[in-house]
Amino acid sequence: MRTFPFTLIFLTVLATLAGYALGGWLTFLTVFIAFVVVPLFDFVLGANTLNPTPEEEATLDEARDFKLLTWIAAPVQVALMFWGAWVAGTKNLSWVETAGLTVSVGIVGGAMGINVSHELIHRYRPFETFLGKAMLWSVSYLHWSIEHVAGHHRRVATPQDPATARYGESVYAFLPRTIIDSFISAWTIERHRLKKKGLAEYGFHNRILRYLAATAALAVGLGLLWGAAAVAFFLVQSLVAITLLEIVNYIEHYGLLRRRVSDTEFEEVTPVHSWNASQRLTNYFLFNLQRHSDHHARAHIRYQLLRHLDESPQLPTGYAGMVLLTLVPPLWFAVMNKRVPPHMKDLAKEYFDSPAVAEA
Repeated sequence: MRTFPFTLIFLTVLATLAGYALGGWLTFLTVFIAFVVVPLFDFVLGANTLNPTPEEEATLDEARDFKLLTWIAAPVQVALMFWGAWVAGTKNLSWVETAGLTVSVGIVGGAMGINVSHELIHRYRPFETFLGKAMLWSVSYLHWSIEHVAGHHRRVATPQDPATARYGESVYAFLPRTIIDSFISAWTIERHRLKKKGLAEYGFHNRILRYLAATAALAVGLGLLWGAAAVAFFLVQSLVAITLLEIVNYIEHYGLLRRRVSDTEFEEVTPVHSWNASQRLTNYFLFNLQRHSDHHARAHIRYQLLRHLDESPQLPTGYAGMVLLTLVPPLWFAVMNKRVPPHMKDLAKEYFDSPAVAEA
């Protein structure tokens, strides 16, 4: 395995810059590449189900180039956001160009920013977690670094997990639920941490309060530098990035549930509790994020070591195409509901006792 294919994500940055230079509707060039070009090439290039051998894993784990790509992505992402805010605040753009620029930077914030930060916040080195949080800072989602690692990975595929989409739940119902409940979950996790350490819930030691202050400071700073238009750009591109992240969460765990083994415990997380996709091109763009089943089995493993697992439930195409499918719930349900294992549909009825779920 070589590092070069994983540099494809930087094409989204170049497309955003090129779209701005070309102007007009071409400011949406990044959107076209992400949701037209990539799904088409996923279909043409197909899947890559090859896994590294144990000998190759040892070599790949030591390869510094794979780490460097993620380290480079952080300053590039943050710089792109600042550049976009400067453009929005100081240049005379049409409404089309403003919209195209904002959505494009937001897509980069979701596809590269939050995705690479996801890779980095799972690492143990302070330098890497700092870079991951810097990327989340640029899209106003710092608390996710707490909820994802300490919450989602423990509660995935259970009714307690805000990021697990329920069988029969549309993406439009899922988005507000997961965004609100994920923040509440992060706050609860932080409150328990502070209580265990004997520290006050409201004070400097509360990471979420510090994260909110850092985000507010960023917004105020952009406003002081380049005005209200720069602040509006920052907030909307953050919303685009967050929405893209949560749609991907919807795709990754839709309808998959673990059995209870007691009143308070569930069966162990296995590869059947996450959807897998091995479409070659999107995995290059997303640092193998689609090999999500193996990520939940081995969260400490870097992206270049993640494996395709045949025993996992398989998506019909890559994330780029699946995102489009989520936007039309009847089509999503027609394609995906038949792929959800029958016993998990029964668990959905048991856990949620919802007629909407039962009839989906």
